[in-house]
Amino acid sequence: MPISNLKKKRILALKKEFDRLRSGKEALLALVDEAEVPENVYNSNAIENSTLTLKETEKILLEQEVSRDISLREVFEAKNLARVIAYKKNKVKEKTLGKELILLLHQMLIGGIDDQISGRFRQAGEYVRVGTHIAPAPEKVESLIDQLLTDYENDHADFFLDKIAAFHLGFETIHPFCDGNGRIGRVLLNFQLLQAGFPRVIIRDKEKKEYYKAFGEWREKKSAKTMEKILVLALQESFNKRISYLKSETIVSLSDYASAKSLSLSSLINAARRQSIPAFREKGVWKISSEFKYE
Repeated sequence: MPISNLKKKRILALKKEFDRLRSGKEALLALVDEAEVPENVYNSNAIENSTLTLKETEKILLEQEVSRDISLREVFEAKNLARVIAYKKNKVKEKTLGKELILLLHQMLIGGIDDQISGRFRQAGEYVRVGTHIAPAPEKVESLIDQLLTDYENDHADFFLDKIAAFHLGFETIHPFCDGNGRIGRVLLNFQLLQAGFPRVIIRDKEKKEYYKAFGEWREKKSAKTMEKILVLALQESFNKRISYLKSETIVSLSDYASAKSLSLSSLINAARRQSIPAFREKGVWKISSEFKYE
């Protein structure tokens, strides 16, 4: 089911406001993006069952000492993913989405962790399973990726988020690599958003139950409804965060806002989750502009 016209209009209105405000403030947006990297890395790795906390991820990326023993693999996973995110952002204007880029990003992600499988698709005998889903045979991977890229490139009818949702669902269903499929898939999702002139989003570990549900719906019914919903909400939240900073508004926690306005915090959090108010999360804490007038 395609994204509704009402949601499309809402997203495009946010995009228009974002584009109007961003002129001359690219340095500020770069700071917002940079500050968001640890949260992006933490959530993407946590979805894949990393044991690192957000604070530990921040310390690793800042080359600071962590207070407990952490596996070298998890350290590499955090550092490598941060490197991939930075590379993707810098190359978005000069690189096109294709197999060469996908394999390069995978090599950057898995290199130093498992060099035998980094930077290549699954080969003969390399089968993978995600839950109850057994991914296509290795011999079919490259042709399936080719078709996925062709379908994405030639889809001129669908709304951009419909296209990105279908691509992400298709990519994760193919599961072209022996390891790193989820993290690379989410990197590609944000690469596609940036290419289209939109800010990146964070798929959060706390919401992975809904995220996994989206893949089940796709495999069973070829429905992208849940994934589209996830992306719509994530993109609205990303816009709300950046617009608040671009407006130089005073940003407060939603709990402080509720106290100051004598409002129900639970009602505000529910509204934030639905994105019916311009709230956003930083380090897992819901925040909002103190100037926002709740009605």
